[in-house]
Amino acid sequence: MPMASGPFVQIAESPEYGPILVDADCRALYVFANDAAGEPTCVDDCAAAWPPLFVPSDSVPPLADELDPSLFSVVQHPDGAMLKVGDWPLYYFANDTAPGQTNGQGVGGVWWLVTPDGMPIQEDEGATAGSMPSASMTAETMPMTTSS
Repeated sequence: MPMASGPFVQIAESPEYGPILVDADCRALYVFANDAAGEPTCVDDCAAAWPPLFVPSDSVPPLADELDPSLFSVVQHPDGAMLKVGDWPLYYFANDTAPGQTNGQGVGGVWWLVTPDGMPIQEDEGATAGSMPSASMTAETMPMTTSS
């Protein structure tokens, strides 16, 4: 499998939420409130809807220059080594089907986008997160391209 071009994790600007962490393909990354102790708790059926951000080895992969590498580490998920920022294991949302989508924000009141310094972007109750299927963001430093 060819390595993605660019950093494994980088920052993108979301119109709704400001700077957020994304992968090399500009796909949004999320944290799970139940993982507050630093261990991944989203497994089995949960991990089918919220796939972990697995790393190719047991070490932190290349990050965007703007990110603080000391915030990132690797934690063991039952299915492999995954990346975490601060105490938060990182996940994708299966219903984000294209780069730039943030459909997982606020789902169930426990899934949150994450800032470049590793803080969950939690919203007040009643926020419309996830109700905007066309939510998108742009990465200033990397053009969005679609590849199969």
